[in-house]
Amino acid sequence: MRVAIYARVSTEAQEARGTIGSQLAVLRSRVVAERDELVAEFCDDGYSGARLDRPGLDALRDAAEAGLLDGVWCLSPDRLARAYAYQVIVLDELARLGVAVRFADAPALDDDPQARLLTQVQGVIAEYERAKIAERYRRGKLWRSRSGEVISWKQPYGYRRIPRSASGPAHLAAFEPEATVVRRIFDDYVAGGHSMRELTRRLNADGVPSPTGKPVWGVSTLGRLLRNEAYVGRVYYNRTELVPTTGPGRRPTCQRPRARDEWVQIAVPAIVPDDVFEAAQRVSRDNAQWSPRRAEPGQWLLRGLLKCGTCGVGVNCHKMRGRNGTFHRYYYCRNHDPLRAGGEQRRCPERNIRSDALDGFVFDQVRQALLRPAVLLTGERAVAVRAPHPTTSCSPPSSAG
Repeated sequence: MRVAIYARVSTEAQEARGTIGSQLAVLRSRVVAERDELVAEFCDDGYSGARLDRPGLDALRDAAEAGLLDGVWCLSPDRLARAYAYQVIVLDELARLGVAVRFADAPALDDDPQARLLTQVQGVIAEYERAKIAERYRRGKLWRSRSGEVISWKQPYGYRRIPRSASGPAHLAAFEPEATVVRRIFDDYVAGGHSMRELTRRLNADGVPSPTGKPVWGVSTLGRLLRNEAYVGRVYYNRTELVPTTGPGRRPTCQRPRARDEWVQIAVPAIVPDDVFEAAQRVSRDNAQWSPRRAEPGQWLLRGLLKCGTCGVGVNCHKMRGRNGTFHRYYYCRNHDPLRAGGEQRRCPERNIRSDALDGFVFDQVRQALLRPAVLLTGERAVAVRAPHPTTSCSPPSSAG
């Protein structure tokens, strides 16, 4: 028989210990003992048996489909695949192509029900062992993270990961050349008043390498950096979970965010103060809300500022076609939608209002107020009188007994 042999190890550690070599030695001797003709050897070094997309296994299946093989020797069923369902897929495919599968540590399948039962039991046990190892691995990493150890090997820009040693667990240490760049970015963004696009131009002009080592910074890179809580001493583990997906043409699993109360917080050295980080978040929110793109001529000038006088809820903006075919922009109460309002009887009765008319009226009022500084000063004093002093206690004075 023209036969091939297939060997697999799961991890680089097994590969380094020569497990592939020991498997090949056993299988070669078995081929010689059976007086078969060895035509090919297929190996997967460092590939998990929980997946079918392995280069060695793919090459073996291609050779079988091409009619180059009459049989395959493998050490055991779990070397072929750990999941029993995957074993069935491969074995059925090879049987359909007329390729017999032999295991050095198991009897031949052929038509022996006892041998098939043994192979199935081995597959189920291998699948169980894989699930148990994965669960132990997950719980071990969770316990280490709760003990303050940094699990991820991907460190934020400005830090270096110090591996676990006899002196302590793995942790992050500030890398001062990059930490200086981080402080500069926060300072220019908060105190300097520069936009993120201007920051990228300044960094690129100064030749500062990006976090990936490229000479060009991107706006999205700066956005993620300015929102990263690691710079105030907080990194998180267990932020996402792997869940199966449904539908054709999609990956079998995907990452889904977990609830924030499930995150595991790990303390790391802070690079920027808390007040600077919070100020950067306020700048980002303000820039998004008051971007010039949201106040172009003909757009809604009061977007995000108006509330319905009847319902007290915010208003939406939309365009409607008039009778002459032209479009007009309107503000309208969100409670115009019966579902949002909580029923048809609670639907807002107010009419839509043209945005150009209301924008023009409000802008005229603001302009008149700016031309009368005395009115502005009077209003400022009135607000200051009504606002409580920061040191004033809000609790009532205790009565003397």
